[in-house]
Amino acid sequence: AVTAAFWRAVAWSACRILGGFLLSCLTAAALAALAARYPLAEELLAPPTAAVKATPVASFIILIWLWASAAWVPVVIAALMAVPIAWSSTLQGLGEADPQLVELAAVYRFSRWKTVRLVYLPAMKNAVAAGCRSALGFAWKAGVAAEALCRPRRAMGTAIWNAKTYLETADLFAWTAAVVLLSIAVEKLLWVVWRTAEGRGRRGAA
Repeated sequence: AVTAAFWRAVAWSACRILGGFLLSCLTAAALAALAARYPLAEELLAPPTAAVKATPVASFIILIWLWASAAWVPVVIAALMAVPIAWSSTLQGLGEADPQLVELAAVYRFSRWKTVRLVYLPAMKNAVAAGCRSALGFAWKAGVAAEALCRPRRAMGTAIWNAKTYLETADLFAWTAAVVLLSIAVEKLLWVVWRTAEGRGRRGAA
């Protein structure tokens, strides 16, 4: 932890994995909105999401590596593994919106954004928060696994693979501990940010 190489690897891995996680959240939100609006879309999206959940991560890593560079594979894999969880939680949250409030918003001709802000977001926040926490954990595990297989430069997964290859047991445990601690730290940080934003929203509404 006192070397610059360590922090460069941590920074690059965090950027890749968090970038994939944010991409998964945006994709899941769009797909959930589409499925909530059109029931047929939910039926069409259910089999692919189930297939993603059931397929081993290593298979996707190798397949995506055929078309993408090693540096981009962890981003895509982190996003791909997190999308089904984020999508299902977002869709569940949309379904928890009170139909009477939705009807009331239509009667008073609320704009689409106002309806989302006042009706849907309060109803779905708990489900989305829980889903994002789970999705972030899957994104970290899948992203580091992709780095270990593809071995991009400046990556924690690459360092884990090198430690295994050269039988550096101490380095292997150290990098594994760093991955776990960083995952927990990022999850806690995002949870604090979420709670802070939620508290400010409540004070603003009051």
